[in-house]
Amino acid sequence: MTGQIHDAAILADGNDWRTRDLAAVWHPCTQMREHPDIQPMLPIVRGEGAWLIEAGGRKILDSGSSWWTNLHGHAEPRIAEAIATQARTLEQVILAGCTHPAAVELAERLLAVAPREPGRPPLTKVFFADNGSAGVEVALKMAFQWFQNRGDEPRRTKFVALQNGYHGETLGALAVGDIPLYRRVYAPLLCESVFAPSPDAYTARAGQSAAGHAEDAADALAHLLDAHAGEICALILEPLVQCAGGMRMHDPVYLKRVRELCDVHGVFLIADEIAVGFGRTGTLFAFEQAGVQPDLLCLSKGLTGGFLPLSTVLATQALYDGFLDASRERAFLHSHSYTGNPLACAAALASLDIFATDDVLARNRDTAAKMATLAAQIGAHRHVADTRQTGMIVAFELTRDGDKATPFDPALRVGLRAYRHAVERGVLLRPLGDILYWMPPYCIDDAQLQLLADVTAEAIEAGTACV
Repeated sequence: MTGQIHDAAILADGNDWRTRDLAAVWHPCTQMREHPDIQPMLPIVRGEGAWLIEAGGRKILDSGSSWWTNLHGHAEPRIAEAIATQARTLEQVILAGCTHPAAVELAERLLAVAPREPGRPPLTKVFFADNGSAGVEVALKMAFQWFQNRGDEPRRTKFVALQNGYHGETLGALAVGDIPLYRRVYAPLLCESVFAPSPDAYTARAGQSAAGHAEDAADALAHLLDAHAGEICALILEPLVQCAGGMRMHDPVYLKRVRELCDVHGVFLIADEIAVGFGRTGTLFAFEQAGVQPDLLCLSKGLTGGFLPLSTVLATQALYDGFLDASRERAFLHSHSYTGNPLACAAALASLDIFATDDVLARNRDTAAKMATLAAQIGAHRHVADTRQTGMIVAFELTRDGDKATPFDPALRVGLRAYRHAVERGVLLRPLGDILYWMPPYCIDDAQLQLLADVTAEAIEAGTACV
């Protein structure tokens, strides 16, 4: 077989693809022993808008945008054409010692739309990498080396991150993550980080506002930075939504306070907008909602509209200048083979064009309002302890009695039960433990939203029927 999948007989035979897959493929973030019986394997052969299409033709609604990457819809023709056009011209070139138009234009356009804070020097430089975790590694290394290059504060070797945060699964990114499922086994390999209390509004005291809880978390961060004065080189966080941590959300006032505290303590502020950037939270970037800007901004996932892997780290001029020296040892000697790949850059440029021509953010606000109405109805379910939303992200926290104090026994696998029901009904509703969430492509229409809501309600009922 040549590797082509266009033969009608092959497309119709999903079982053939499942069998061949299990013989050859090791899947990410998966206990492979659960295939094929506990978790269904979906043989996806095509995408169209908000739909994924199985071998045999069954449509499945992609409610999580294929791991939060897809913005404008699967097989979006304008992005596909931009990639094809670029492929006929230049598919790849080393970015060390060379340049190409797509990388230059993408860097310029990202800097033009990056968060700006009045009175603060803007982000002025773009470093390219391959994926989100790689982008986080770049930002961490930049912040660390800047102090090492300067030489007068050698004790600044630690990072501050937030409890319940997630920044990827390479070793540097894991070191600033706080989800035991991913971190625990690799702990002996990780550099030292200091974890500050999360501003997560779900953990607020009874009757406390999200803003009040965020202020308390910022006060705790202030004490932590005082306790580690002169030891911290950077603080990293996911603005507004801790995604892999359960779509936990916080008030923008926390970002404003963090910016102030980083300035006071001479600490770089790294914004991980890999999942929340490019319109997910209602603004192009989440940091805009606090009116402040980071020193380093990590972008990936939706950067290319979900077509190709690419990440960027946007940096300030002051940080960039700290690497300029006669010695190559003081340069930032970090590279990836496909850094600034022309095909990926072309996809990202096409995605930015769609934002400009289609007024995506205005349409997203309208869609988010519809999502809120549908979510409110589901939130009345007896096992939903919390319904939360930031822009185009909605999450439902499932507990035994519908309150925070009574989580389900993990052995019941309520989220997995809900997931299996949703897949049977034609919706890919991948859970985070016992949390169900919506993060659909921006092209989702009213009928698809209604399907998503109806199936989510059914899935919650099916998942909790064991109680």
